[in-house]
Amino acid sequence: MSSAPVPSPGGPPPPSRRQRLRARWADRHALPRFGFWLISRGVTVLAMCLVLYLLNGLLIGWAPAYEVMTGITSPAAVHPQWCAWLLSLAGWAVIPAIVGAAAGYVITEQIQAHRARELSDVLAELRRLAEQPPAPPSAGGGP
Repeated sequence: MSSAPVPSPGGPPPPSRRQRLRARWADRHALPRFGFWLISRGVTVLAMCLVLYLLNGLLIGWAPAYEVMTGITSPAAVHPQWCAWLLSLAGWAVIPAIVGAAAGYVITEQIQAHRARELSDVLAELRRLAEQPPAPPSAGGGP
């Protein structure tokens, strides 16, 4: 006779590490737009920039790779040029675009967090306050 495993009295077993990771990955859609982009596609873009930097660091040296990426040195001044041009384009266009997007997102979120009312509500209240007040009632005592 074989005995069946006895279920634990405390309820279901805790989720495994794999189940927790899957749940976190599924929850990425609840992130703000920039956070979602950064996790879903931004990691790939940043990884490609890192690979370009590492490749250039190995081929032309670390200091020249940094100087090419930041625009201090022209990619035409180093050899091999093919990878230096790609690093230069990434340093000139891709990295500033990501930094600018992050800054714009943070600023927009802060503005929206501090906005108390919609513009249409404020304008409606201003129009109501600008209307002529009704004439005061006349006093009941006559001549």
